[in-house]
Amino acid sequence: MPPANTTGGGSPSFTPAYRNTVLWLLVVAYTFNFIDRTIISTIGQAIKVDLQLSDQQLGWLGGLSFALLYTTLGIPIARLAERKSRVNIIAIAIVVWSAFTALCGTATSFVQLLLYRVGVGVGEAGLSPPAHSLISDYFEPKKRASALSIYAFGIPLGTMFGAIAGGWIAQNVSWQAAFMLVGLPGVLVAIAIKLIVKEPPRGWSDRHSGLVEAEPAAAVGREASESGAPSAPDHAQAGPAPAPSMGAVAKRLFGSWGMFHMIAGITMASFAGYGTGQYVPPYFVRQFGLDLATVGLLVGLVAGVANGAGTLLGGFLTDWASKRNTRWYALVPGIGLLIATPLYLIAFSRDVWQLAVPFWLLAGLLHYTYLGPTFGVVQNAMDVRMRATAVALLFFVLNLIALGFGPPFCGWCIDQFARAAFTAKGMAGDFLSVCKGGVAPAGSSAELAAACPAAMAEGTRTGLLANLLIYAWAGVHYLLAAITLPKDIARARAAADAGDAAARAAG
Repeated sequence: MPPANTTGGGSPSFTPAYRNTVLWLLVVAYTFNFIDRTIISTIGQAIKVDLQLSDQQLGWLGGLSFALLYTTLGIPIARLAERKSRVNIIAIAIVVWSAFTALCGTATSFVQLLLYRVGVGVGEAGLSPPAHSLISDYFEPKKRASALSIYAFGIPLGTMFGAIAGGWIAQNVSWQAAFMLVGLPGVLVAIAIKLIVKEPPRGWSDRHSGLVEAEPAAAVGREASESGAPSAPDHAQAGPAPAPSMGAVAKRLFGSWGMFHMIAGITMASFAGYGTGQYVPPYFVRQFGLDLATVGLLVGLVAGVANGAGTLLGGFLTDWASKRNTRWYALVPGIGLLIATPLYLIAFSRDVWQLAVPFWLLAGLLHYTYLGPTFGVVQNAMDVRMRATAVALLFFVLNLIALGFGPPFCGWCIDQFARAAFTAKGMAGDFLSVCKGGVAPAGSSAELAAACPAAMAEGTRTGLLANLLIYAWAGVHYLLAAITLPKDIARARAAADAGDAAARAAG
């Protein structure tokens, strides 16, 4: 199946089958992205005991160590993606983060593992901004929330495969082997993307939906040659239009009531998600005594079924409902998060884990409806050469706050509640000093040997319940966004069309 034909005007015509192939290849890349990013939550209990870490240290490994350069480098990489081949950037990024994930398996100390996690973040910074931009050039505005929700399906898929594979490998081999075995296959994904995915003209889908014209053919040919795509005829001499300034992108992204609250909503939902997600697997180990393989299977199935269905549902439901009123871009995630919050609280307060699963599944289905609508709104509001930068700015704010501080904050809460529970049991000393890694030292009394894991389990449950309340906070932001979102989207779309027209005239 040929990916594209070149029309008389020099613009390729991508077939629907090819566009779907590109989309699912990017889903596979995002799946590996999340396998390598979140596997540490599944095998975290083994790392905690082996390296004698506190839960806050475990949170730093899953949070700020990863997010620091991930968020910082995302912006310059996105600016590069506005001008250069997005396909090449994605392929290189996959190789980098896969290699560092494998290196995590060689770490013998907290500091060494921390540094390797920074390297994973460096690589992963190069995926989503150019990927969102590519998807928006392949799929027209009325299908973008659905397409981006399919891309975001990589989040639950990656969580599922990382949990199942990582848990089994850590249980039956070692946590070091888990890092190595899930990291290296990503290189094959990078090769497939480089060989198959072609660089589309900027604004291709907007032109085919009648909104704007695609960029000049000479610019298309130059970018296509970088990624191996068939180039357009070289009769147009205009170069690529310059990317709008960072200030212009930031104003479009944060400068209205509706867009601000959409960004605040996704940030707070992700803060709760990254924070509690880091400690859900350890919770089932500590509270119910399940082994890592069983926990990995349990977490993986819930992530794959409920979270995956919710991610797809949010995008397709919003694309359908927004034809009547664009307010549904905010109402779907707002309602979903507000209903999910009490269901999560019920799930993680059960005394039998089998009773927790039904509520956990339903909560995940409703909770994950926020991804596709939010990403769709952001892309629809941007000029064609703002899109990668807009995603990078969004991810800078979202991941610095949510990924950077969500896990360590949740870990800190668990540590404090565990301390309080340890003291309430009448035990002497500080829990973090006495019960390193959450267990009593060898040769301790029977009373201490029982008190350490009991306080750890109680602290984990209370810490999770406290952090799960943040989902309701996120839901309120989405409801606030719905107040002005139709007007805000219309203004942003008009500004985007004017900006695209000005860029074509300048070119």
